[in-house]
Amino acid sequence: MYDIIKKEFAKIIKENGLEAEEMVIKAAALSAEEAIGNPEDKDYPIITGREKIMQAEFRGCIGQAFTDMYGNYSGKLSDIVDMELKNNYRRAIFISSLNAVMRYLGLINKTSHCKNDEPPKCSRELVKYVESNYGNPKIAFVGFQPRMIQALSEKFELRVTDLDEENIGKEKFGVMVEGPERAQQNLKWCDLALVTGTTATNNTIDQFIDFKPVVFYGVTISGVAKLLGLNCFCDCGH
Repeated sequence: MYDIIKKEFAKIIKENGLEAEEMVIKAAALSAEEAIGNPEDKDYPIITGREKIMQAEFRGCIGQAFTDMYGNYSGKLSDIVDMELKNNYRRAIFISSLNAVMRYLGLINKTSHCKNDEPPKCSRELVKYVESNYGNPKIAFVGFQPRMIQALSEKFELRVTDLDEENIGKEKFGVMVEGPERAQQNLKWCDLALVTGTTATNNTIDQFIDFKPVVFYGVTISGVAKLLGLNCFCDCGH
């Protein structure tokens, strides 16, 4: 998957003459307030968990990616395209840059996380989206997005898996959060998979990408979804 994305990104950069352009990434992670504002609920992973948002800026346009590895970075786009994507830090550099450049070129439009009172609104819209497009499916939910889990659990039969050990084994909104080893079993059980776009940075996306139907959620996946033709949901992103 990463080989395909790198080739497509390199093609976009070359066609627009951007090879020598500098990309500056605020990779020392956005603070929780920078990332999500000041929401009423404080149980979002960006506030409580290991993951932070890395933010790339290109000609005034922002691209974001969730990751559990971060650090400052600046370099030419040609260097980023050629980068060996050997860990979450490098994948986050690549994907946040991809999102920023594609946003600048008008190819995508949801590359910055929603804030304040928007996450609950997004979750309500997700329920409507699922009902409208899939009826009443059994859902395998991958990742921990509390407002989405809360809203979906009130309407659908739901199973949740997550990588964060702080969540695994705990009941959230009437649903037990399971570890990643249960993901494949849940895919066999479900009618619809809702998968965090962060799987694109933590190198776990391959097990979900060919599952049908699957919808990826969040801003991280925006550029990847566009290039690979994946379904994605991000109602309140900016």
